[in-house]
Amino acid sequence: MTPHDPYHRGSRAVQDRVGVRGLADHVGRSIGPGIRPVAAAFLELQPMLVVGARDPDSGRVWASPLTGEPGFVRATGAHQVSVAGRTGVGDPLAAALGRPGTPVGTIALDPRTRRRMRLNGRARPTPRGLAIEADQVFSNCPKYLQKRHLLGARPGGPTGPPRVTAELSPAQQRFVAAADTFFIATVRDGGADASHRGGNPGFLRVLSPYELSWPDYPGNAMFLTLGNLTTDPGAGLLLLDWTTGTALQLTGTAALTYGPDGARTVRFTLTEAVETAGASPWTWSAPEYSPANP
Repeated sequence: MTPHDPYHRGSRAVQDRVGVRGLADHVGRSIGPGIRPVAAAFLELQPMLVVGARDPDSGRVWASPLTGEPGFVRATGAHQVSVAGRTGVGDPLAAALGRPGTPVGTIALDPRTRRRMRLNGRARPTPRGLAIEADQVFSNCPKYLQKRHLLGARPGGPTGPPRVTAELSPAQQRFVAAADTFFIATVRDGGADASHRGGNPGFLRVLSPYELSWPDYPGNAMFLTLGNLTTDPGAGLLLLDWTTGTALQLTGTAALTYGPDGARTVRFTLTEAVETAGASPWTWSAPEYSPANP
């Protein structure tokens, strides 16, 4: 990755393999370090921000939800956002986000409007939460985003300490198999990224208590997530119960495979799972599935 090329060698390798380098160059013009007024306005409307990073002590990659009243995330300059809030007690990214200079990837996804915005950079703790200095800011198309309406907030926070396991319980497996949305964090040398994956329930397959897979649907040709995985297999997944606020965080490794018909599949191997009841205070409606879902 250079100042003139928003992609690193991993993303370029996948783009070349799929034959979309020209399209990726066109789309990549939208990636920059600046937070435009329309992006700043979008951020201030969001009740949730998903952040991905690598824990410096364990080396594991995680994706975590940060939540608050709209306005808890806001741009404080052309290249910086402020987050008024921290991860919950026991969140596996608490240590990483407490260290200045931690590379992070973030995604603000608004189910109400099927819009999403990604901001990657470096985080530092502040008295109120976090400040993130932006290196990459860009928006994605609404493909595979399910529409949901925000119904309100529940009182209180997490209803108990996180449950940590080395494999998925039968109930967790059913939860994963019914998911229509999840978030994925990946890392590269000196950087991190957080992205979204969506589809009709069943697109995220449970192969065993410690193995998952999902199809890689056609997207924007950037291949930031898959590009990171070609150079570093560490990955963190976040699944949310949009009704109860329960968060299921998974960390492990992921690998991309190519089928003979050009189809791409990602296979995830679990190292650890963290389930937190009531991690998010927000209650959302049942989904209206994206018309782009296969």
